[in-house]
Amino acid sequence: MIKRVGVIGGGQLAWMMAGAADKLGVELMVQTPSHDDPAVSIAADVVLAAIDDATATAQLATQCDVITFENEFVDLEALALLANQGVCFRPSLEALKPLLDKYHQRCYLRDLGLPTPQFVALEEVRSQESGVRSQPSFSFPVVLKTRRHGYDGQGTFIVKNAQELDSTLKRLRGCALLLEEFVPFERELAAIAARSTTGEVVVYPIVETQQEKQVCRRVFAPADVSAAIAAEVEAIAHTLLNSLNVVGVFGIECFLTADGKVLVNEIAPRTHNSGHFTLDACETSQFEQQLRAVCGLPLGSPAMHVLGAVMVNLLGYEDSHSDYLEKRQQLAAMPHAHVYWYGKAESRLGRKLGHATVLLEEQSGQKVASAIEAIWYGS
Repeated sequence: MIKRVGVIGGGQLAWMMAGAADKLGVELMVQTPSHDDPAVSIAADVVLAAIDDATATAQLATQCDVITFENEFVDLEALALLANQGVCFRPSLEALKPLLDKYHQRCYLRDLGLPTPQFVALEEVRSQESGVRSQPSFSFPVVLKTRRHGYDGQGTFIVKNAQELDSTLKRLRGCALLLEEFVPFERELAAIAARSTTGEVVVYPIVETQQEKQVCRRVFAPADVSAAIAAEVEAIAHTLLNSLNVVGVFGIECFLTADGKVLVNEIAPRTHNSGHFTLDACETSQFEQQLRAVCGLPLGSPAMHVLGAVMVNLLGYEDSHSDYLEKRQQLAAMPHAHVYWYGKAESRLGRKLGHATVLLEEQSGQKVASAIEAIWYGS
């Protein structure tokens, strides 16, 4: 039986595994670069090293039975040497391989027959001499993305015209890039899905996410969509996880267009911000589900035990070293509120410092989200 789980990454996603680890009798070992990272405080042992340091991962492997991931900024080629020596990674490196490069991810989804925005690798449309040789079949605005290491809006640019595209390309010279059509979506949806060692798949209720500057601000569970749309997103999750033979939890982000089409936006091969509501609103949190999957345990029920929930990210809005205790106390005083503070020492613009989830009875989720943000950001 697996009792010690190594986690590559020591941010809030690893930190939020703590309660589930205690419940399941599992010890967490963490590889993370800084003593100040959130999961250091809850880990049984810590390897202080960069996430992509495979030598440190080899050390981590000596202390645990299986290794899972809190983020995907890893060196797959170096980790493959460890896998060949018997180190167990869940999800497997083979499952991660098509997903870490955003262009490869798009191609994988396309080849599976899953719907995506139109896309092209930039070298397919770029002239060697200058800028863009010919426009792809989709028109401005377009979305430009770095193919690796983008998150929370970093590495994603909405480009309005050819001049802006050329200037952005100059700033990103040397980066591998992906160009996509801009989807004028009606709303954004997300699914958290888990797959076990035996091939069991569970999908949490589909949620709506709201982004600002490509950073998630709010999550509403369940999404106010038809049963047919929810079933389509669930089917996408089943197809993807089964095709990759995943063991673990994935976050799947989708666009819903005005004419009812679902397009896959991005895949996160780990627990995801859109699933934080599961800590308080579901029978089994996404973090317990991840540990159940990687430890070879049966998956838990993803069902919600409340009518609805709203989760709001508490994002940095200034450069500060404050712990914002007074604001957190005000949030915690809201009816049915649960406040999570990640313990980060420094606040900066857009940084995820914590989140607040409110379990809903009959009140409007949008009104509750606005009330949370009025406390956090001020009027």
